[in-house]
Amino acid sequence: MPRQSPGSRTRRPHHQTSNTPAVRWSLSLAAVATAALLAACSSQPSLQYQPPAAADQPEGSSGWTDKPGWATEQYAVAAANPLATDAGYQVLQAGGSAIDAAIAVQLVLGLVEPQSSGIGGGAFLLHAQGSKVEAYDGREVAPMAADENLFMQGGKPMAFHDAVVGGRSVGVPGAIRMLEMAHKEHGKLPWASLFEPAIRLATDGFKVSARLNALTAQEKFLGQDPLASGYFLDANGKPWPVGHLLKNPEYAAVLKGIAQQGSKALLEGPVAEAMVRKVQGHASNPGKLSMADLAAYQPIKREALCSDYSPSAAGAPTNQPTATRSYRLCGFPPPSSGGIAVAQILGILGSTPAGQMGLGADGLPSADWLHLYAEASRLAFADRNQYVADPAFVGAPAGDWSSMLKPNYLAQRARLIGARSMQQAQPGRPGSVQMAYASQPYQQEYGTSHISIVDRYGNAIAMTTTIEDQFGSRQMVNTGRGLAGGFLLNNELTDFSLAPRDAQGQPIANRVEPGKRPRSSMAPTLVFDKATDRLVISAGSPGGAWIIHYTTKTLYGMLNWGLMPQQAINLPNFGSLNGPTVLEEKRFPAATVQALQARGAEVKEQNLTSGLQAISRGEAHGKSWWFGGADPRREGIVMGQ
Repeated sequence: MPRQSPGSRTRRPHHQTSNTPAVRWSLSLAAVATAALLAACSSQPSLQYQPPAAADQPEGSSGWTDKPGWATEQYAVAAANPLATDAGYQVLQAGGSAIDAAIAVQLVLGLVEPQSSGIGGGAFLLHAQGSKVEAYDGREVAPMAADENLFMQGGKPMAFHDAVVGGRSVGVPGAIRMLEMAHKEHGKLPWASLFEPAIRLATDGFKVSARLNALTAQEKFLGQDPLASGYFLDANGKPWPVGHLLKNPEYAAVLKGIAQQGSKALLEGPVAEAMVRKVQGHASNPGKLSMADLAAYQPIKREALCSDYSPSAAGAPTNQPTATRSYRLCGFPPPSSGGIAVAQILGILGSTPAGQMGLGADGLPSADWLHLYAEASRLAFADRNQYVADPAFVGAPAGDWSSMLKPNYLAQRARLIGARSMQQAQPGRPGSVQMAYASQPYQQEYGTSHISIVDRYGNAIAMTTTIEDQFGSRQMVNTGRGLAGGFLLNNELTDFSLAPRDAQGQPIANRVEPGKRPRSSMAPTLVFDKATDRLVISAGSPGGAWIIHYTTKTLYGMLNWGLMPQQAINLPNFGSLNGPTVLEEKRFPAATVQALQARGAEVKEQNLTSGLQAISRGEAHGKSWWFGGADPRREGIVMGQ
């Protein structure tokens, strides 16, 4: 059978209004038939990559593009661009593992979605082998020459984009060396073969997608870098139009080196020298990155942060074998705040009446539920800003990050929620900890991409990957061998607190220090059925600090309201960063806004562009299926067989 082509299956999203779990977790016969079309007749013994036909290259991504939801039986890959998803699919089809597919997907994303992630950035990867979960930390680190005053000028923190654009914000990139570590432990196909899709597309060209075109058109700073301007813009300084065949021979050459020599080809030698020249040689905003920093980079294997979660009674799909009422929720530990904050919000909500509230007849969360969610958000973000930073530099409250997830502590925090909005929460004291740091003030966070994959061998990954702000530091690296293009460097150091101390001089946990990893909001998540130890969900999203809310919303929709992944992703976005209650614009009725305001909340409606990917395990028509969903707000799809 022919494989499913990227972008060829779209329809309007289905919105469930029934309160019957059996309806929510059922799969229509039409969907099953469509899923069958995904099956390939046989696996290839090795990867023989074939780019999709030109007509199949990426679907539009501006605004809202309806997605159908997907169903597969053996394996699935969900990623933020159809070409990247297809590369991962072909790896899985050829017998590759989830890690193998993740590498191929990441390398293609760095080409076709360079504004979000790439080899010049970092990533957090959760890997499951059966019920065993490993956390691979490929987060960037601060150069050894950096100090806490890196972003201070004239006694004040720099404006965000003044800090971002140039070399100052660039951290040591870690994604490739981390993926190399994971591949050595869990790869099945040869390392070099996984580079073939990205090398082929970079050499032969790919069609500029609507999203890349739109974001390039919005970009104010990319044109300041001659290399980036020459690659992303035409001779008139305009972004390449949708459908333009864009080639990146320099990126292809860099990837060929890494394919042959491993991560040393990126972090040592001519490519590393080009990175250092770019960072240190910036005319107005030079950075501290050195050859020694690059060569010394090491990924870290951490213990995943897992906690128990039991949905309350309203709509949990108890009639399905994999949809039990007790789960093991595994997220990424610090230096990411995502795993803690997602689990805290879910746990705090579990000690409120929220669990007894289903979706309304309009398929939307009610104002009463949104009030409870926003209050739980404020409490979680207050703790995040107080405590979370690189664990090599900052100790966990009560000596253990899981102290922030103890049921008694979360119940205590939930008791602070009343009928009226607290507007701004204060941090708690898990384990009666004494506060040694000042709370970090709000600052902007951006960027990233997410990948979820399950393979035929019982392995799964959830990986969130980033260069931080849109187009990172706007610095494109080229080794000067006469080839066009290159790759972008991250601006990850602006994920540190720009101000190192508060007005009283008390240090902020997430301040810049040499060799330190900046706090992140990335929240790759794996969920297991506690009764069977089987994986039931892989999920995550881009979106800066809003990653936490996008991911929590999707998990809650699937676990508490019994929604399919696509339905949960389609729900409107919402939350609070410990300030106003923010709702996705044009998605909620005026009555909901007014009801929240009547409770004392400041309410803002704005664009909340998530990029969720999710895969879940479920039963339908006597079979087990992988159900997949991709965010209609971006251009991703799911493929598998």
